[in-house]
Amino acid sequence: MSLTRPEPRKIILSRRVLFLQGLKAGVPIGLGYFAVSFSLGIAAKSAGFNAFQGLLISFLGHASAGEYAAITLIAANAAYWEMALVTLIANARYLLMSFAMSQRMSPASSLRHRLLMSYFITDELFAVTIGRPGFLKPYYMYGAICVASPCWAVGTALGVVAGQLLPISVVSALSVALYGMFLAVIIPAAKKDKVVAGLVLCSFLASWAAGVIPGVSALSEGIRTIILTVVISAAAAFFFPAGAKARTEEEADT
Repeated sequence: MSLTRPEPRKIILSRRVLFLQGLKAGVPIGLGYFAVSFSLGIAAKSAGFNAFQGLLISFLGHASAGEYAAITLIAANAAYWEMALVTLIANARYLLMSFAMSQRMSPASSLRHRLLMSYFITDELFAVTIGRPGFLKPYYMYGAICVASPCWAVGTALGVVAGQLLPISVVSALSVALYGMFLAVIIPAAKKDKVVAGLVLCSFLASWAAGVIPGVSALSEGIRTIILTVVISAAAAFFFPAGAKARTEEEADT
């Protein structure tokens, strides 16, 4: 039986469907990002940022912990190398996420797709993308990005504009939205797989323990996250190895 390439019209339709699915998945992420970036914008205003600068730092950064650390250091007139080092430590976990995503992409995926997807990696976008079966499809992630990224950048700019007008209690309440959204990402996967549920519970307990154990708690949050990620994922791979599963999709959109 001869193998034939899919018709161009079917490829375009498939990409459109994937993009629309990504848009749907990106809505709750974008709402959570908007709330959190709004409070980040208030911190940026205190550090002397204007609205355009707040918009730019969030569009180029896409990292709440890294951006907040950089803004705090800027407000303290820290040296450039200090900001670079702290940002690298706070965002180093994205290296691990990039490695994981690269293993799930089709060898036929082009370099431009890999670069674009790696640029926009965040905890939540990684979670919704990596949780899909088969090879990772760039257009699904692009759909989610088209909602999440503007919400993050615009929310920061609006936070700068609002400044100190909103009370702290309101800002704190808005920040809780992101945690609720992240739970909505991991709970369905935990319900489907008992191993995943156990690993999620172990991750919560290990994260709490790392914050109170002497010595370990003295490390930065970014370093603790990296250590826990490597240790827990390595233990899961060793004790609960995933069998070789047949891919449900043989071609990636390129």
